[in-house]
Amino acid sequence: MFDLSNDTMTSMRAFMASHSEAVQNTAYLLGGQPALRKAQLLLDEIASSPVMTRRLGRQLLDFHSLLTLQNVHHSDTVEAACFADLDPTSPVVEDICVLCDELECEMHKLDDAELSSVLSHRLAA
Repeated sequence: MFDLSNDTMTSMRAFMASHSEAVQNTAYLLGGQPALRKAQLLLDEIASSPVMTRRLGRQLLDFHSLLTLQNVHHSDTVEAACFADLDPTSPVVEDICVLCDELECEMHKLDDAELSSVLSHRLAA
């Protein structure tokens, strides 16, 4: 299926496969049905891609933005509405944080200069 000598997505593919349910649940919780559809597309693309592409990088960054609540301050977004319904004392909040941290580690492993640059900039802000 893949040319394993050039497969740079092995670790990310394994991570997403083992966290598929958490990725989908978190996407729905933080962004509703539209975010769930995007997360499912991301999971499908990662499962079938042996290398990082620009499109895949954007999808990963978009999912990371969802996990880090980048759009909750825009009151007219689905993310803001979903965030308003989230109980900050719920144990699911810690699960989301752990998923985000683990995703960041996997993204850094990809050794993609553009992806790492954007991710580092976001984390520094």
